[in-house]
This record gives sequence, structure tokens and C-alpha cells, in this order.
Amino acid sequence: MRFFPKLCIALCSSSILLLSGCQHLSQPKKTIISPQIQDENNFSLQGKIGVRTPQQSGSAFFTWIQQQEQFDIELTGILGVGKTQIQGKPGEVTLNSSKTGLITASSPEELLEKATGWQAPIMHLTHWIQAKPATLHAQVARDDANRLKQIIEDGWTVDFSYNDGQTLPNKLLLKQALEESKENRITMVIQNR
Repeated sequence: MRFFPKLCIALCSSSILLLSGCQHLSQPKKTIISPQIQDENNFSLQGKIGVRTPQQSGSAFFTWIQQQEQFDIELTGILGVGKTQIQGKPGEVTLNSSKTGLITASSPEELLEKATGWQAPIMHLTHWIQAKPATLHAQVARDDANRLKQIIEDGWTVDFSYNDGQTLPNKLLLKQALEESKENRITMVIQNR
């Protein structure tokens, strides 16, 4: 169970740091009524993240505050148990919890690898949260409302779910196929934007 808290922390911190480098989204049409990230460099997200690998699984609640190139993420278990703090600014990302102690890295990807030994397309996650492909080589499928329904990109399949007329997803399901019909699975539920 030690792997999961580290993975959640690294994934969330990586996502936040990399969102600060993305281009601005165009404003939605006024006919669509839904909460949006008005400026992806200044936002707050709350939700839950779950990770399941062939070896183990777990989940945590997250709060993610982004202010330009700096971010602060707090991860907690049920009833606030197991608090982990992740903070980042250009060139420095830190993870601090009672289980892991302080881990420092220069990038979100490096932090993820140090904390878990796992490599993942963290930069892609920042695009996927905004319902955008990260590369020109992505295979995309859209729903009847022309929103991204699925992306297949760099070994990952991402399925998107939306609440009613929203243009940004409230749930992302990321799957990475492994050998012997196994997979890594990450579920990210965004409850508040």
C-alpha cells in the first residue's frame, strides 16, 4: 500500500506543474452553461483519484490550487488520514508526508519516478484534464456533442465522462495495457472546478 500514496502524489503534482505551461483555452460559447477553467494558470480543483495496478490499489482525495507557475496539492485518505503535501514551482517539485518524508525533484516526471519507480506521460495528463489530446499523433473519438469521448495516445487509453452540458470532463479513466492481459488503471474524478 506504500506505492499508492506516492503515485497519487506524484501524479497530481505533475499534472499541476505541467498545466502552468499549457496554452490558454478559448472561452466557451455563451450558450453552453457549465463551469470552466477560466484561466488554466489560476484555478482550483477538488476530487478523488484512484490507482489500480496488478500489485495493489488505493485512492485519495485531492485539492489542487494552481497560481501561475506555482501549485499546491493536498492529498488525504478517508477522514483526512494520511495527509500529503505536494508543492511546485519552476525547477523544483516537493512531496512531503509522514510515510515518505521529503522527496525533491526538478520535474513532475522525475518526482513520479523517484517516489514510485514508475514512468507515465504526466505532461499528457494536463492536456487530458482539459479534454485535449497532447500530441498530433493521438487517436481521438468524439461524442454527439463533439466532446472528446476517448483518446489513445502513447500507450494509454483515456475515456472521458461529462456531466450534462459541460465541456470539461468530470471523470477520466486512464488505462495502460501491460503483459499477460493486465493493466494499470487510474481513475480521476473532478468534483469541483
